[in-house]
Amino acid sequence: MAERFEIVQKALQKMLEDKKYATLRDILVTMNPSDIAALFSNLEEKQIPLMFRLLPKEQAAETFVEMEPDAQELLILGFSDNELKAVLDELYVDDAADLVEEMPANVVKRILKQADPEMRNTINQILCYPENSAGSIMTTEYVSLRPHMTVGEAILRIRRQGVDKETIYTCYVTEGRKLIGLITVKDLLLAEDDETPVTDIMLTNLISVTTHTDQEEVARMFSKYNFLALPVVDKENRMVGIVTFDDAMDVMEDEATEDMEIMSGMLPSEKTYLKSSVFELFKNRIPWLMLLMVSATFTGLIITAFEDALAAQVALTAFIPMLMGTGGNSGSQSSVTVIRSLSLGELKFRDIGIVLWKEIRTAVLCGISLAVVCFAKIWLVDHLLMQNQEITLMVDAVVCLALAVTVIIAKVVGGLLPLAAKAMKLDPAVMASPFISTIVDALSLLVYFLFAKALLGV
Repeated sequence: MAERFEIVQKALQKMLEDKKYATLRDILVTMNPSDIAALFSNLEEKQIPLMFRLLPKEQAAETFVEMEPDAQELLILGFSDNELKAVLDELYVDDAADLVEEMPANVVKRILKQADPEMRNTINQILCYPENSAGSIMTTEYVSLRPHMTVGEAILRIRRQGVDKETIYTCYVTEGRKLIGLITVKDLLLAEDDETPVTDIMLTNLISVTTHTDQEEVARMFSKYNFLALPVVDKENRMVGIVTFDDAMDVMEDEATEDMEIMSGMLPSEKTYLKSSVFELFKNRIPWLMLLMVSATFTGLIITAFEDALAAQVALTAFIPMLMGTGGNSGSQSSVTVIRSLSLGELKFRDIGIVLWKEIRTAVLCGISLAVVCFAKIWLVDHLLMQNQEITLMVDAVVCLALAVTVIIAKVVGGLLPLAAKAMKLDPAVMASPFISTIVDALSLLVYFLFAKALLGV
């Protein structure tokens, strides 16, 4: 599919360069707005306005929503007032609010000037809600029905109002703005009689969110209940808007990307990799690298404290990387599993006892298995095959015992730290691989040298 799209992309660029505008327009009108938006990312700046003006008005607005912010800004700056107004008139309110959030102040001023008063007021209302809340991603464009309506009257209302609504499949029954029911177009079309009251067939057992509900929770509800749209109400259960499936998908993608970046020891980025400059990548990466570098000094302090032990038993030095690596990997496994469960809502802080008991049992099994294999490997390979006489049975035992205990500690730490972060209102992803590896590295060395001191007398 990617190869086919690349071929089409090159062909369309060639048509644009050859000024075959009529043919190019005929092809563009058959394409999906998302695919057209992808084309713009590879065009030269002077070509973007030219190709955009070939699109029909409605398709142009849909494509505009899918474009990258820098391409949107470029078009807005090149638009006449009439062109900008035409695009804004075709946008849904939530898309217009997203546009305003991403644009610089001078562009925002021009957008709001060309927007009609109703849209301007609605945009301001959406922007007043907390960032990452349901209110910030909702749209106010939904179909509202009245409880006294018949099925026939409801269908007629949908026909009259549905043109400008983001979705018409799910309609909401309100009385004095209070949400009292939900009905789908399928229910209305399959009703036995057009005179059937809406109240007879509407659903009253509703699931809704408030304007201040976290957007991650909203996205989880879409995943759990397979919604196409989710009603958003205020504290008095008055209907204020809906969150649609496409917006929930965007939230899922953004949150997953943010978690991956944090778990990799980076600050979250608002731009894609190709759109990020070298300096932006530097700014996102260097804080965590500096923090981890400084925290790794604890490892150095522990090694320094046991310098005499290493000098007396040099063979111990060779196994330090294995212990630290295995401990870090063990902790990362547990932390990623727990973080994933927290993000899906499967775990709460109250489940800390369950997590602790499960991780301890898992860690004991993993630790014993690794220790047995490690013991055999050290004795057969390092001692017998490599003829390293410094490796005795007691040294082998120290390494394997330290390995088993390190795995147990690492898995317990990796399982509990994300829960602790959640309890402190922090992102559990912060407690992922880099952070846990640093803690476990220090603990594994401490355990290693304590065993060496106890068993080898160094």
